[in-house]
Amino acid sequence: MDEQREHGRGGPSLPWGGPPLWRHGPPWWNRRDDVGDVRRLPWLTTLAITVFVQIGSGYAAHSQLDRVDLDVPARLLLLAGTASLLLRHRFPLAVAYFTAGTALVYLGAGYAYGPVLLTVAVGCFAAVVAGYRRAAWGAVAMLWAGHLLVAHWLYRWLPPDGDAPRTWGEEIIVAVWVVAIIAVSELARVKREQWLKESAERAQAAKRRADEERLRMARELHDVLAHSISVINVQAGVGLALLDSDPEQARTALTTIKAASKEALGEVRQVLDTLRTPGDAPRAPAPGLDRLPELVQQAAAAGLTVDVDTRGRCGKPAPGVDLAAFRILQEALTNVVRHSGSRHARVLVRYEGAELTLRVDDDGPATGADAGGSGNGLAGMRERAAALNGTIEAGSRPDGGFRVTAVLPTRMALQEDQ
Repeated sequence: MDEQREHGRGGPSLPWGGPPLWRHGPPWWNRRDDVGDVRRLPWLTTLAITVFVQIGSGYAAHSQLDRVDLDVPARLLLLAGTASLLLRHRFPLAVAYFTAGTALVYLGAGYAYGPVLLTVAVGCFAAVVAGYRRAAWGAVAMLWAGHLLVAHWLYRWLPPDGDAPRTWGEEIIVAVWVVAIIAVSELARVKREQWLKESAERAQAAKRRADEERLRMARELHDVLAHSISVINVQAGVGLALLDSDPEQARTALTTIKAASKEALGEVRQVLDTLRTPGDAPRAPAPGLDRLPELVQQAAAAGLTVDVDTRGRCGKPAPGVDLAAFRILQEALTNVVRHSGSRHARVLVRYEGAELTLRVDDDGPATGADAGGSGNGLAGMRERAAALNGTIEAGSRPDGGFRVTAVLPTRMALQEDQ
C-alpha cells in the first residue's frame, strides 16, 4: 500500500481535493534514481510556466503591432518550448538547446518579443545548475548570435513584411537579458554546490559520530563481559574442582558466578538500552572510581588479592574520566586474573594536580598468553585514554611481573580545554 502511494496509485488526495496525478503526473513518468528515491517530474512549475508564457505572449502580441499576430504555429512553438522543461532535470543539456532553438525559430518567424525568453532562461538555468556550464552558455550564445543574424541581415527575407533592422539599443537589452540569465544560473550553481558540500559534511559527521558511538558501545560491552566472564570462568573451575571434596566451597563459587552474571547482564542491558533509545537518560549511573571496592571484591571472589593505595585528594572526576578510570582498572585486573600466575595485585590511584594516575602491578609470571594481553583489552584501554588526551603504558617490569600505568586528565584539565 505504501509503495502504491509512493508511485501515485491510490495515494491520499491533495489538500485541495484533487488526485495525486495532478501534482506528480502519470506513474509511468516517474522513475527511481540510483539510491532508490523517486525522481518526479516538475509538473506544477512546468504547467505554471506554460500558462504564463501563453498568456503573456498574447499580451505582448497585442502591444507589438509591427510583429506577426500570434497564430496556431506560434502557440505550438511556445508549447513545445515550455513542455520540454518537463525534462529539464533529466536531460538538462538537450532542454537548454531545444528551448533556445524554439525561441530562435519563434523570433525569426516574426512573432512578438516577450515571455518566450523565460523558457530559455529556465532551460539554461537547469543546465548550469546541473553542471553543464559551458554547454548552457553555448545555448545562450547560439540564441544571441541567431538573433543578431535575423535582426540585422535575414530580416529582409523573413516576416513580417517591410520589417526594419533592430536598433542596437534593443540588442543591448537582449545582451543584458543574456548576462542576467548566466549570472543568476551561476549563482544558483554555486549555492547548490555549497549546499551539497555542507550536506555531505553533515552526513560524514553523522557517520563519524555513529562510528564513535558504536566503538564506545563495543568497548563498554567488551569491558563488562571480559571482566565478568573471567570471574565466572575462574569460579566455575573452582566449583568443578571442589564439587565432590568441598561442596560448601563449590556452593560459594556458584553464588559468585550467579552474582557476577547478574551484574554483567544488568550492565549489558544498560548499554543496549542506550543503543535502542539514544538521547534518553541512563536508568543507572555509569560506574566510576567510587565502585573500586566492589571491583576489589569481585577480584577477591576470583581468587585475586588486591591492595589499593589512594594518594592525593580531588573532587569527583568528570563523568568521562571517572568511567574511563574504572574501566581501565577493571580491564587491568581482568588481565591479571586471566594471564598472570600471581594471585596478588597492587592498585595505585594518585591525584596529582591536573592528572589522575592509575597503576596496576602484579608479580607474575605470565601463564600461557602475554600478561598484558594482545587482543582488544589493551587496545581498548589505550583508546579510552587517548579519547581523553591521556596515555597508557603497559609492559613487563624489570623484577618480573607486569605493570599497567594510565595517566588521565582530571576535571580541571578538561575545563581548561573547554
